[in-house]
Amino acid sequence: MYVKNKEGANFEGHCWPGSSSWVDYTSPCARKWWAERFAYDKYEGSTPSLFTWNDMNEPSVFNGPEITMPKDNLHASDWEHRDIHNIFGYYMHRATRDGQLLRSGGAVRPFVLSRAFFVGSHRIGPIWTGDNLASWDHLKMSLPMLLSLNIAGYPFVGADVGGFFGNPPTELLVRWYQVGVLQPFLRAHAHIDTRRREPWLFGEANTALIRDALIIRYQLLPYIYTQFYKASIDNTPIMRPLWYDHPEDTSLYTNQEEFMLGDSLLSSPVLESNERSHLVVLPGPEVWYDYHSHTKYNPGTMHVPVQISSMPLFIKGGSIIATKMRLRRSSQLMENDPYTLIIALNNQGEAKGEFYIDDGKSMDYKSNKFSFMKLTLNNNQLSCRSGLKEASYISPSVERIIILGVDRALSASVKGSALVSSFSKSTGTVTIKKPSVVLSDEWVIDLF
Repeated sequence: MYVKNKEGANFEGHCWPGSSSWVDYTSPCARKWWAERFAYDKYEGSTPSLFTWNDMNEPSVFNGPEITMPKDNLHASDWEHRDIHNIFGYYMHRATRDGQLLRSGGAVRPFVLSRAFFVGSHRIGPIWTGDNLASWDHLKMSLPMLLSLNIAGYPFVGADVGGFFGNPPTELLVRWYQVGVLQPFLRAHAHIDTRRREPWLFGEANTALIRDALIIRYQLLPYIYTQFYKASIDNTPIMRPLWYDHPEDTSLYTNQEEFMLGDSLLSSPVLESNERSHLVVLPGPEVWYDYHSHTKYNPGTMHVPVQISSMPLFIKGGSIIATKMRLRRSSQLMENDPYTLIIALNNQGEAKGEFYIDDGKSMDYKSNKFSFMKLTLNNNQLSCRSGLKEASYISPSVERIIILGVDRALSASVKGSALVSSFSKSTGTVTIKKPSVVLSDEWVIDLF
């Protein structure tokens, strides 16, 4: 059951609980025993909404050589620790995932965050970049780390917002939230000896800035969830370097300061203190639109003025993304809220996008209880078609469609019935209100 020392006795070392022994997760019997501990009658105080974080599972041994186990410790079948060190945390991660599945009878999706990982960990649950510092250098460093992990096949990743060690200056904390909300895994976490850093402890103005950043993540959850579906099918990176979609542009190979979220959103975060003029690189050949103002930009390099509230985020021309714009206290309360479609026209006046939905918590998607739809705008028609099969999960309706890059007023109709639309010349947008369509249905809206 436990890892042995070289003499064959249970190994004892020091970690957060004090004197400790380690379950030998390389043993199938030990993994089965561990998974059974997550049953509600065995895990005192546990509830269906309690999930798991596997920390220190490299394993970390405070008084061990190189802060881990001695290399001659013994595991199942007399394997030495030197041989299995890199997979120890993986097997703990997997056994914990199995335990969460077991406790629900396989009905509810597990969520297990792990610090250690190995090949295949991306199929189990999220990981993060470990104990970082509350410094501008570590904020900048987090981007190439997360991009590398995504390219290597680990899409569900993030970094501790604000830094784990140390006390971030207010500006750094705000900027870190502005970056973190667009990364696949988002959490704020800090060492027990650091000062409290809840967003409401830095003055109302800074609380509002952090709230504004978090609101953007909530708005984009339908789009982000679709990227997770695509990653689950073919391991497409969720967070990707610019060169991933533009391999022909060698100038992008060294760009580690910007990233794509999916194939439609480009983040160019502010990573320097007191920055007032920010360099933005928008790859070609398509146009881009500011997510906040809907201002249209041609591809290329430019400097944009920034202040502490600035969060440079751009939509690629030719994209359609689904968002939810109603403010709620949690994503669970947003479940039945209607969608806003944002359509960013390319140079040809066309756009396309994808949308995925399921119940967000059960394993029913494995029984095809989901909807995956393809959205297309061309030839003056906006269409929604099933991407794989007949839709089997009903989504909320669409309450608004915003078309970017328009130079004249447009009228719209669905099944011959006129829809209410308005045109803003200053922003180059057309807004269609209450189009009476559902994203899990097939439909066509005519534009003229």
